[in-house]
Amino acid sequence: MHQFKKLKVWQKSIELATQVHQLTKNFPTEERFGLVVQINRSAVSIASNIAEGAGRNTRKEFNLFLGYAVGSAFELETQLVISNKLSYIEDDLFETIRLDVEEIQKMLYALKKQLQVVE
Repeated sequence: MHQFKKLKVWQKSIELATQVHQLTKNFPTEERFGLVVQINRSAVSIASNIAEGAGRNTRKEFNLFLGYAVGSAFELETQLVISNKLSYIEDDLFETIRLDVEEIQKMLYALKKQLQVVE
């Protein structure tokens, strides 16, 4: 079992999810059951999949869940792009969050690669 709480990518994912939840509080009320739910779910899913994978029995299973986390990160990025195009997120804030998401994506790929080498 991996100590996921010590992983920088998990820590950054928790920070991102918190930041995203704060951001979506400012979205229009008509998006409360649309984009807001999807964005928050995607953001939470990144850290959740890292943690769940770490609790699995093998490195291969951990790697699989890291793949799910990557998918959630790309899903989140897409939803943020849509939100920005709808003017729910200002350009400067969007770019800051997008860069955070991109950093997490790169960290996840690096961790996946590291796990594959060890197998």
